[in-house]
Amino acid sequence: MRNSIVINTGDQVEVLSNGRYKSAWHRVQAKPDGNRRSIASFYNPSMKATIAPAPQLVENGGVGVEAFGYPEFVFGDYMSVYAEQKFDPKEPRFQAVRAM
Repeated sequence: MRNSIVINTGDQVEVLSNGRYKSAWHRVQAKPDGNRRSIASFYNPSMKATIAPAPQLVENGGVGVEAFGYPEFVFGDYMSVYAEQKFDPKEPRFQAVRAM
């Protein structure tokens, strides 16, 4: 897409939004006659940071965390799982950190 801005959200945003925003794999379709730029932001918080759905999205009629499948987890634990399952579907990663 020429002259476009594409925003990919990551797994943390998917969890924080309780699934309202889905994460996407970063893919590039480079053009031979142009430039492209990737700018990463809001990634790799502290390895001790807790990632969980926003309370406003799971209370007062929101979808429950367990029902929807987004666990609360420590980012360092997630990265340990991610390093082993990077190219696998993301749903098993969420299940693996739930078990930690």
